[in-house]
Amino acid sequence: MMKAVVKSKKGVGFVELLDVPKPQPGPNEVLVEVRAAGICGTDIHIYHDEFTYSPPVVLGHEFCGIVADVGKDVEAWKPGDRVTSETAGYVCGRCRYCRTGRYNLCPKRLGLGYHLNGAFARYIVVPRPEILHRLPDNVDFISGALCEPSAVATHGVIELTDISGGDFVAVLGEGPLGLLALQVAKSAGAETVAVTGIIEARLEMARNLGADFTINAKQEDPVKAVMDLTEGYGADVVLECSGSPIAARQGLQMVRKAGSYTQLGLFGKPIEIDLDQIAYKELRATGVFSQRWSAWETALKLIASGKLLTKPLVTHIFPITEWKKGFDVMENKAGIKVVLTPVD
Repeated sequence: MMKAVVKSKKGVGFVELLDVPKPQPGPNEVLVEVRAAGICGTDIHIYHDEFTYSPPVVLGHEFCGIVADVGKDVEAWKPGDRVTSETAGYVCGRCRYCRTGRYNLCPKRLGLGYHLNGAFARYIVVPRPEILHRLPDNVDFISGALCEPSAVATHGVIELTDISGGDFVAVLGEGPLGLLALQVAKSAGAETVAVTGIIEARLEMARNLGADFTINAKQEDPVKAVMDLTEGYGADVVLECSGSPIAARQGLQMVRKAGSYTQLGLFGKPIEIDLDQIAYKELRATGVFSQRWSAWETALKLIASGKLLTKPLVTHIFPITEWKKGFDVMENKAGIKVVLTPVD
């Protein structure tokens, strides 16, 4: 048996620390001993019954660890390998999205930590060996726990958004995703990056990570600030990373005509927004969901090279027995990123 953080049934709450059986890998599965797992905003959404999931399920999808055992048909991995993992635990492999490499959009996709048991435990079974990635030797486990959100940022910023040298990029949201997107945008060639938010300590972190400007939305109008910084034109690219309806509306106001607007944050519910701005300004607008293999490989290279720093974002580390403290820190924005570690 092992301790695990489980969403036991539908409804608000119903997250518990339970004793569950240690999983065993099937013929083509890999058993990973978890060393660190990050709490994602999605975990908070699941706690509040605001996201799709299939209870009872062990939560946690941002993780890294060491291969503990492999099924008899697994050839690519062996015990002792340091790994991190994508979240697409099951995809059909037959639909047009799977066949074109966009398996993150497979309509039958089942995610680790949502539909399949996740990483808030000592062990996790990864049902598809091909979604594992080797953790670079110079990346420690706490840093490695943020590989998944790093891959999301990389997928959204590099693969789905056109950023050119000289671009002015506005990142809305000073949370973990925004701070990762800031760094990825810089690595993609953005000349100037402005980060908006409301928590000064996080904005200071943004400056430390390379933001050219930070805008405290409690003290000044972010739209006016961006317009002033761009001679009245607006940002070439807006990356909305906060999941805040107010920020999304501001993003469509501050992006320049013929610019790009990318939605990375999740709202958890329908919101009211002026989509006519997309037409009036002839914007290129895109959304981002999860990530795919190519984004993972790029993100891992950026992390290994030091161009994408993840460890500075980790402000709290708790054992999974104190999962509720971690959830509260994330929900109250008392830190930046919380990592849970397993217990026996």
